[in-house]
Amino acid sequence: MNKAEKTATIEALKEKFEENSFFYLTDSSTLTVEQVNNFRRKCFEADIQMKVIKNTLVKKALESAPEEKNYEKLFDALKGQTAILFTTTANAPAKVLKEFRKDHEKPLLKAAYIDTAVFVGDDQIDALTKLKSKEDLIGEVITLLQSPAKNVISALNSGGATLSGLLKALEEKGGAADTSSDE
Repeated sequence: MNKAEKTATIEALKEKFEENSFFYLTDSSTLTVEQVNNFRRKCFEADIQMKVIKNTLVKKALESAPEEKNYEKLFDALKGQTAILFTTTANAPAKVLKEFRKDHEKPLLKAAYIDTAVFVGDDQIDALTKLKSKEDLIGEVITLLQSPAKNVISALNSGGATLSGLLKALEEKGGAADTSSDE
């Protein structure tokens, strides 16, 4: 790869990192070609893009980002063969990795970047699978917001029935009192 190609790759990576708040660094070094292809297929099905790029180029692309991105914590993970999994759903790669690893030893998780938070090490997969997607969180917030309204409506409905029952009982009692006083 000549200097121009390296520069173009770094620029493309910069854009990719800017576009994605979630990405994982994995080690798939001992997988066979067939296993890597199977893993790529599973990633594709889960809307995850897998790229294998030299660590030095990845590091250069990450170094050029603003400091608040917190990428420097990923630098130690950029050793050996690295495959980057880009996604729009924070927990999707962890789920794919966990499922794929039921039958294979690798790919191992080196690190995961989740919107400025960095998870380092293969032992983080379980924690990452439990992350909630943006859609899940929005659904929970909507449910929580609807809950008080449902309670108020329910109370009004049941109170209304109680109130109308009370009024009816008073009316009947009042009607009985009126007929007894007429005699």
